[in-house]
Amino acid sequence: MSARPQVDPRGPRFAAWVTSAVLVAVLLTGWWPLLAAQVVVFAVGAFASLSAAPYSVLYRVLVAPRLGPTDEREDVAPLRFAQGVGFAFALVGTLGYAFGVPALGVVATAFALAAAFLNAAFGLCLGCETYLLLHRLPGSTRTVSDH
Repeated sequence: MSARPQVDPRGPRFAAWVTSAVLVAVLLTGWWPLLAAQVVVFAVGAFASLSAAPYSVLYRVLVAPRLGPTDEREDVAPLRFAQGVGFAFALVGTLGYAFGVPALGVVATAFALAAAFLNAAFGLCLGCETYLLLHRLPGSTRTVSDH
């Protein structure tokens, strides 16, 4: 078993559902302060701690106690990388809306939504897959097992 931090994979999928709902609301309303709040959520998960991210806390407090235990675990590193990718897209979207370039806001938010929805609905984490691919590139100083 890996000594690296591991999480219940149902938590990130729950977070992806909440994120998808937030991003749909932003696209329907154009209310960019909600997208800015999502930027903060992504930032906490990517740069502070995945376990401190608001949707992770909601999962642990409200959802996980109602579910049966699982032996499944996922490495935290690819998930944090994915949060960083989400952060970048949501930040670009927020800046687009805030500075009067709504097309940029819509496109960046739609990309973030597509990735979040793929994770929520199908368990396909594009950011995680990108993380793993980057670590397989020639010249990478780390192997996939090192993440």
